[in-house]
Amino acid sequence: MASAPVRVRFCPSPTGNPHVGLVRTALFNWAFAKHHQGTLVFRIEDTDAARDSEESYNQLLDSMRWLGFDWDEGPEVGGPHAPYRQSQRMDIYRDVARKLLDGGYAYHCYCSQDELDARREAARAAGKPSGYDGHCRELTAAQVEQYQAQGREPIVRFRMPDEPITFTDLVRGEITYQPENVPDYGIVRANGAPLYTLVNPVDDALMEITHVLRGEDLLSSTPRQIALYKALIELGVAKEIPAFGHLPYVMGEGNKKLSKRDPQSSLNLYRERGFLPEGLLNYLSLLGWSLSADQDVFTIDEMVAAFDVSDVNPNPARFDLKKCEAINADHIRMLDVKDFAERCRPWLQPPHAPWAPEAFDEAKWQAIAPHAQTRVKVLSEITDNVDFLFLPEPVFDEASWNKAMKEGSDALLRTARENLAAADWTSAESLKEAVLAAGEAHGLKLGKAQAPVRVAVTGRTVGLPLFESLEVLGKEKSLARIDAALARLAG
Repeated sequence: MASAPVRVRFCPSPTGNPHVGLVRTALFNWAFAKHHQGTLVFRIEDTDAARDSEESYNQLLDSMRWLGFDWDEGPEVGGPHAPYRQSQRMDIYRDVARKLLDGGYAYHCYCSQDELDARREAARAAGKPSGYDGHCRELTAAQVEQYQAQGREPIVRFRMPDEPITFTDLVRGEITYQPENVPDYGIVRANGAPLYTLVNPVDDALMEITHVLRGEDLLSSTPRQIALYKALIELGVAKEIPAFGHLPYVMGEGNKKLSKRDPQSSLNLYRERGFLPEGLLNYLSLLGWSLSADQDVFTIDEMVAAFDVSDVNPNPARFDLKKCEAINADHIRMLDVKDFAERCRPWLQPPHAPWAPEAFDEAKWQAIAPHAQTRVKVLSEITDNVDFLFLPEPVFDEASWNKAMKEGSDALLRTARENLAAADWTSAESLKEAVLAAGEAHGLKLGKAQAPVRVAVTGRTVGLPLFESLEVLGKEKSLARIDAALARLAG
């Protein structure tokens, strides 16, 4: 019998900026669906009115588009299981909760929070499991009437089976939970609002999800959801229990789990710094998975072709910003130069660029772009690397000036200026020979000789290849800047 077509889901809550752990989960689901020619369902879990916002919802959609994740069902696409926002599916959850109550799979629990806390403390003191003790499982009609007379509003609690629950995790292998460690749990609040514990598996069931790939932090909820699935199957709501795979934690600084509060977790930070989506996704895929032992850099298509969730490593993965930047730099080098030039444009315009828009010179940008492409790790670095072309004067960086303008720099600059004035400004090689000869005249190798020239012309000790930069800037402006530096030194 043929297996059912793969159907996976990505179901974030719209509560603030998306974080990289969330993106890694989306990536693995998206790649899994693509690899199996399956379906990716994009679902929004927005039942928490106090924390969810329309702004965050729009950010989520924008982030998915920027990352290149196309979804087969969900917001703006539609599909046979619409609506795909939980806030629009409340009638569905109420109906399922009623069926669970009518079928005896769930019951009303009237325990107050103070009573629950007191019994938990007593259980801990006695060395027993401190989960819910089943107090309201078998209430008599008289007990229910007494609670109602007190004005108590009950929650709905799911009745867990009194037997172990075993499942085979796609990442971690076979896992068994004993009944004393998985007590009955709430699925509907006293005010009638459904909880995640109900809405998430109900949506997965109704949307016929075959594989649930999610973070390790949700592993402990799996036995509860499996029990609920069995009930939903018996009620005719669900068809089958999906396979579960729990992805490893992403660790941040100090070997702590990366959280939304960590600055390096924010997807917006990487967008603002000019990471390429393909570079960021390449790195995130390495947080728990690899294409091969000796290949860290690959395209998203190569990842999709090779991705198998059974190859995911269950051990926590550490987020290394330097490695992320290095992989992004490799992807920048892989771009066609025209594509690179276009992707840099946001950082060549206000508010990122410190020069007037009319000072931007397209011909100069196109000429310098191939050289800039070999040097930047993220696109935002382009601004400082090319500002010398478009500012009327180079920036004055005191540290760079003090480092380059040593004793004797004025004599070197005068010789370099004389040589450059006679050089061929259509040839970077000719300009290099001019500065090399100036260095030799003063007993300096090229590296030492070019430092004062670089700072005089660009304002910085580090930047794009110097002689190609001089060629693009042009003879008149380059010599004028050397003259200005000489005047400052004479000062």
